[in-house]
Amino acid sequence: MEAKTPVILSADKEVKQTFRSMIEQTTDAIITSFDDNAAYSGKNVYELRSQIQDLGFLPEHGTGFEETLETVRKNIMPHLLRTWSPLYMPHLHAPALTETIASELIIGTFNDSMDSWDQGPAATEIEEAMIHGLVKLFGFGEKADGTFTSGGTQSNMGALIAARDWFCNTRLGHDVKKKGLPSCYAKLRLYTSEVSHFSMEKGCHVMGLGYESVRKIPVDANCKVDIKKFEMMVKQDIDDGLLPFCAVATIGTTDYGSIDDVSEMRKVCDRYGMFLHADASYGSALVMSNKYKNRMGNLGICDSVTVDFHKMFLLPISCSVVLFRDKSLQECFELHADYLNREEDEEEGYINLVDKSLQTTRRFDALKVFMAFRTRGRDGFASIVDTAVGNASYFYECLIKDPTFIAPVKPEISSVVFAVTDGDQANKNIRKRLMDEGTVIGQTTKDGRVMLKFTLLNPTLTHADIDRIIKRIKELRTV
Repeated sequence: MEAKTPVILSADKEVKQTFRSMIEQTTDAIITSFDDNAAYSGKNVYELRSQIQDLGFLPEHGTGFEETLETVRKNIMPHLLRTWSPLYMPHLHAPALTETIASELIIGTFNDSMDSWDQGPAATEIEEAMIHGLVKLFGFGEKADGTFTSGGTQSNMGALIAARDWFCNTRLGHDVKKKGLPSCYAKLRLYTSEVSHFSMEKGCHVMGLGYESVRKIPVDANCKVDIKKFEMMVKQDIDDGLLPFCAVATIGTTDYGSIDDVSEMRKVCDRYGMFLHADASYGSALVMSNKYKNRMGNLGICDSVTVDFHKMFLLPISCSVVLFRDKSLQECFELHADYLNREEDEEEGYINLVDKSLQTTRRFDALKVFMAFRTRGRDGFASIVDTAVGNASYFYECLIKDPTFIAPVKPEISSVVFAVTDGDQANKNIRKRLMDEGTVIGQTTKDGRVMLKFTLLNPTLTHADIDRIIKRIKELRTV
């Protein structure tokens, strides 16, 4: 007979034992829900939708934990994506390091919140310690600071808000925080690669500037920002009476993994009084690499940097940070409330992290970074990153030697965009057939042509695995 499911955890011995049993049963359910290396079960979309809908919504009477878990094990878990599979490679969606899966149990159990010190004392101090280490790791000085966020989009958005407020304060003498947008807001312009992440447009929309404030910089054959065209755009916009306030260097574009030249972009920004943000959501893990670190450039010369740990660092979703070269840039997020972050707390040494965050309630994601860094060390992460980048290089070399394929951009990180030469429909069919078989790859476009994509984050992937997938793709050309 099932033990009564406790409402919440407590110091009661029986409750503790029941909780232990629940965790053990959950672990067993996960392990027994799959028995092969496929990335997906191959279940048809309409069949899966019908199966999930048949589970219902809210029963009048609860079924208890064990029956519920068995329903999840049989009907949901087998059809979840197995991100740890070497056959899963469509997106910047990483498998999770085992120790960080364990950290999620700790985070969920204690449920600390990162807005005020009294909602997460040790959690606050760990986050502060990790931020102080990260700003040094990425080349910032003593004045730097940052905060954890839900992901790259929110990190980028925070950086763009800080950039806008900095420009309006220092160049226009206008305090956006108190007065709202200046009357000339429609003239503000942001510059970013034409293959950059869509969070730049989203950020400008949310800030009230609109998509039209985003100027897309042309890229060269390697999908990097064309520096000469970037500067020409800025000069022309100034001549036209516009207000260039920020540029974004992408350190690893979503599709190609291409890396913009932060040094040259910094020079342009300095000449025209602009803020420089680095969206290193993807490429930031290169900082750990023994072989490829120099590819990312010196991010310490940027005004802000986005780092995503749920990409190449292999941490569970979600976990990101935005770092600022000057901590005063975060003042745009500061607002005191008597019920939360009282000014007297600061005088007594308490740190209320809501002062530098877009969010109020936040998870203790810093624990995942702490446990991963402690468990693996720099050398462990170097091995993970070097393996991923090396696998992409191997795959690319295989492709360019085979007339079956085209591969237009040489990878700098771990994404490879390619296609078979049989046309768009053949490439679409290959992706769908592979997914039916349990192999999940990506699809995108380049120059109006349908392309396939491997995003190789999994450090257990071998050259033999890559060879087998290439062989299968060639077989599916004629199916």
